[in-house]
Amino acid sequence: MADPSSYRPSPGQIPDSPGVYKFRDEHRRVIYVGKAKSLRQRLANYFQDLAGLHPRTRSMVTTAASVEWTVVSTEVEALQLEYSWIKEFDPRFNVKYRDDKSYPYLAVTMNEQYPRVQVMRGHKKKGVRYFGPYAHAWAIRDTVDLLLRVFPVRTCSAGVFKNAARTGRPCLLGYIGKCSAPCVDRISAEDHRELADEFSDFMAGRTGTYIRRLEKRMTDAAEEMEYERAARLRDDIEALKKAMEKNAVVLADATDADLIALAEDELEAAVQIFHVRDGRVRGQRGWVTDKVEAVTTGDLVEHALQQLYGEETGDSVPKEVLVPALPDPVGPVQEWLTERRGAQVSLRIPQRGDKKALMETVARNAQQSLVLHKTKRASDLTTRSRALEEIAEALDLDSAPLRIECYDISHLQGDDVVASMVVFEDGLARKSEYRRFQIKGRVGDTQVWHGQGQDDVRSMHEVIARRFRRYLAEKEKTGEWVEEENAFTEEDGRPKRFAYPPQLVVVDGGQPQVAAARRALDELGIDDIAVCGLAKRLEEVWVPGEDDPVVLPRTSEGLYLLQRVRDEAHRFAITYQRTKRAKRFRASPLDDVPGLGEARKQALLKHFGSLKKLRSATIEQICEVPGIGRKTAETIAAALARTAPAAPAVNTATGEIMEEEEPGTTADPSGDPVAAGTPDRRRGQET
Repeated sequence: MADPSSYRPSPGQIPDSPGVYKFRDEHRRVIYVGKAKSLRQRLANYFQDLAGLHPRTRSMVTTAASVEWTVVSTEVEALQLEYSWIKEFDPRFNVKYRDDKSYPYLAVTMNEQYPRVQVMRGHKKKGVRYFGPYAHAWAIRDTVDLLLRVFPVRTCSAGVFKNAARTGRPCLLGYIGKCSAPCVDRISAEDHRELADEFSDFMAGRTGTYIRRLEKRMTDAAEEMEYERAARLRDDIEALKKAMEKNAVVLADATDADLIALAEDELEAAVQIFHVRDGRVRGQRGWVTDKVEAVTTGDLVEHALQQLYGEETGDSVPKEVLVPALPDPVGPVQEWLTERRGAQVSLRIPQRGDKKALMETVARNAQQSLVLHKTKRASDLTTRSRALEEIAEALDLDSAPLRIECYDISHLQGDDVVASMVVFEDGLARKSEYRRFQIKGRVGDTQVWHGQGQDDVRSMHEVIARRFRRYLAEKEKTGEWVEEENAFTEEDGRPKRFAYPPQLVVVDGGQPQVAAARRALDELGIDDIAVCGLAKRLEEVWVPGEDDPVVLPRTSEGLYLLQRVRDEAHRFAITYQRTKRAKRFRASPLDDVPGLGEARKQALLKHFGSLKKLRSATIEQICEVPGIGRKTAETIAAALARTAPAAPAVNTATGEIMEEEEPGTTADPSGDPVAAGTPDRRRGQET
């Protein structure tokens, strides 16, 4: 625990102007980002008597080891920079909403030649118009199914579109009138894009104008006695009205607004957002956060606005945002929203009428969301804390291991040997810090093994040595020995890849693997990192230098956490090993021809039909392929001659001579490549 007075800057050093500040821990990781109208006044609040600080603020300043700041011109710039740094550094003491990236959106891909309507999840892409989010994907599909009658926009995937264009036959939707079939040129690209624009305008809330236009066209058709066209337009109008009925009118004045409500207690806060367009609720979403810092309701609203609109522009930011409390000060936030939209945005608290009533509904949703979250999460928080405490007690550690790294070795009969490193912090996986290794069979400058088949112990020694040699190299290079300011961080402030040490190293294996890991650390002079191993056979926990394992009860939460860590490392290693193996089996002699790209490889195989026929072709025949000159043809012929098989492959069960498809490979019934003539012994051999 650091003493804040040890890194407190003198008041004269801190400017009395707007800016953004960062607190860093002893490993130079950013743990908190904040903004201030006056940096001098704000930072002075952190360096007062610890007894007078909020418990979470006290925890932050005692975890930090330094503070730095950046001066900006205005409070709006400070707001923008604060948002950028929170997204970049992911500080552990900042309010971070666990965003609902899995919520489905209705998306129109306006960045394609023929825009497509589809359900999309995850991060938003440039050039795509989004509507929602919706609570369920089926709600989007029901709405789209109704609207396709009026706006027959393409909904098929790229593969289906290309296949229809190749065969000259549209899909079923094209035959039943729910797609304008641009794949077979029934509609031009310009007209189809206009159709997609009309669909987007309708979804954006501009419904009344379009329906009135259809009603006038229906009336004109009836007056001209074109009754079939009038009936079709009548049915189109009914379909649009039915689609609109799926979203009840909540605000009679056709308001475009987002309503944000909060429910909070001392530890957590839940946020609910209703997206209202044209007076109808078009989408709903929700977040939950741990209150790891002392924040007011206005501060939580400001963080929610940053999360909601930080990457939005234009109409995605509504004209009106209704909130339960205003940020202090409200001016910079409102100005920032106006910049994001490109037009005036009103940020206010509803006082009466329909908007206040709807805000109460949103608040009830937030309260229910918080209750549901706490019901699910309470046991999870307790369980993780208990698991870390049980591990610390079983391994006789000084404190709970907040950062655990686990290593596993994977190979297939000694080939494609790889290793994985997974990281768990506070009992949760931190996938951004996972690493994988190709085993070289060397430690330092000395070759310790080669060609001896599978040797998990030596592989484990190598990977532990490599990982922590990188750790020591980063420390020495950055001058951490003399406490240089930028130790453990790159120039942009991010942590270096191997600069942050764990409190516990877990290896997948028993006593030999544990001994190898401990020996690797001892050789590097590292004695402040604990090591243990988890053996699969009896789930025994092995520690260095002990003849007997530590046996945790089967119901132990600590054992369950170690199993999760070990299984995650095993999964990550197996995935990498299989990827390498598949890549090796897919290798072709053409890969070694310099200057021969993928397009010309495909052209060669398409021209000759197979690698076998290409190998038997003359140089003149190879030159007939477009894009292949004589020099390249000679290089191809030489490469294929060097890799010519000694004898044709034979099916030993039938005596059949098998045609060559890929050199040295065939396929098993599962579709995975296997060495030709080699029995499938993969299961049970991967480790």
